[in-house]
Amino acid sequence: MIQVKQIPKDYLQEKETTENEKQWTIENVHDPAIYKDGDWYYIFSTDAQITGQFKPGIQIRKSRDLLNWQWVGRAFSEIPKAAKEWTGAGGLWAPEITKYGDTYYLYYSASQFGKNQSFIGVATSKHIEGPWEDQGEVIKTKQGPGPNAIDANITFDKNGEPWMVYGSFFDGIFLKKIDAQTGKTAEPGLGKQIAKRHISVEGAIEGPYILYHPLHDYYYLFVSYDSLFTNYNIRVARSKKIDGPYVDVKGNEMTNTTLPPNDVGVKILGGYKFSSSYGWIGPGHNSVLQDGEQYFIVHHARTEKYKGHYLHIRQLIWSKDGWPLALPERYTGESERPIDIEEVYGDWEYVFLDKNENHQIHSHIFTLSKQPTHSSSVKKVESTQNHFRLTGVNNSDLELIVIEGWDWEKWQTTLLFTGKDVTGNVFFGKKVKSE
Repeated sequence: MIQVKQIPKDYLQEKETTENEKQWTIENVHDPAIYKDGDWYYIFSTDAQITGQFKPGIQIRKSRDLLNWQWVGRAFSEIPKAAKEWTGAGGLWAPEITKYGDTYYLYYSASQFGKNQSFIGVATSKHIEGPWEDQGEVIKTKQGPGPNAIDANITFDKNGEPWMVYGSFFDGIFLKKIDAQTGKTAEPGLGKQIAKRHISVEGAIEGPYILYHPLHDYYYLFVSYDSLFTNYNIRVARSKKIDGPYVDVKGNEMTNTTLPPNDVGVKILGGYKFSSSYGWIGPGHNSVLQDGEQYFIVHHARTEKYKGHYLHIRQLIWSKDGWPLALPERYTGESERPIDIEEVYGDWEYVFLDKNENHQIHSHIFTLSKQPTHSSSVKKVESTQNHFRLTGVNNSDLELIVIEGWDWEKWQTTLLFTGKDVTGNVFFGKKVKSE
């Protein structure tokens, strides 16, 4: 059950960011990389802030409960020399944190906005809070045709071998094998291209993250589409092999640039607004945490009401056919309990995550009734544990997974759902009134 007293009150009404960085919690978090170390969760994030004197070095925060975050500091006091000389960067972007043996490896990106003269480097430490010793270049790219060496993510295949996926705009997303002894690439070259978008949308794909799910036996590639300032949205595809091909629900490959650019990838999160809130825009550049049997998607998001970017953590719920789906509300420590079919009858506020509309989407209301009328779009409701099948929605079947969660807008417990239809259209929402 939810412990209301554990939820930070500042989350109820986001506030203008303070200049005192020691008070930063979820404020100023951009491109978050999460790692669990013992009883602590750590977030490493891009050098990005709205107020105060800008400082480079990779921001670090920690928490014991994924809710209450505290400032730790920065990994570096300045940009590493080789990265600075190659790129002229003013700050470090899109960090990644992992561990080989007893050593922590912190990957960082250096570049300038709109350029692919870029640099991914790595630093090492025996403690996750540092001090960090720079080990220099992992991979770099030169301005011009080809990939962009930023946005590194380290993933381990089913055999425990590390790989690095990276890339932003330009020539798409690439994958390379990593040597666990050095933390650097195990072979020469730029790697294999596993995702790309058409030049008509400026090749707008970045922030890759790969997760292997042992139960479903798939590798899942998460990416962010479009502009981080306005219409960022998170897509996912999967593959039986770590190097692809990665495909969506319809079997479209992530390297297919002949289809309309929004047709490829399952959209699981984008800008949205419930009726009683200002909503969120531009959720994206995610990492994923597996914590026991729970999975969480960790990303930043913006608002139109307040300046800045904020850390969001949501549970990932898996559909019966093995697709990850994000909940509509941020995590508050809830644990799953069985949901009886009688509990789902009533009014629900929902958002259809339209793949072709990536700006903020407003919610609508639908009613689940024990006795559907002739005009009702929902003809039948069936349940198996927390999975509900709605028959007759847009002449299709809709699978919903329902759990108890927290309504941030109304500051109360409610039921949440996330789900999709057979063609990969995703919906999420929350219950607002019982029948």
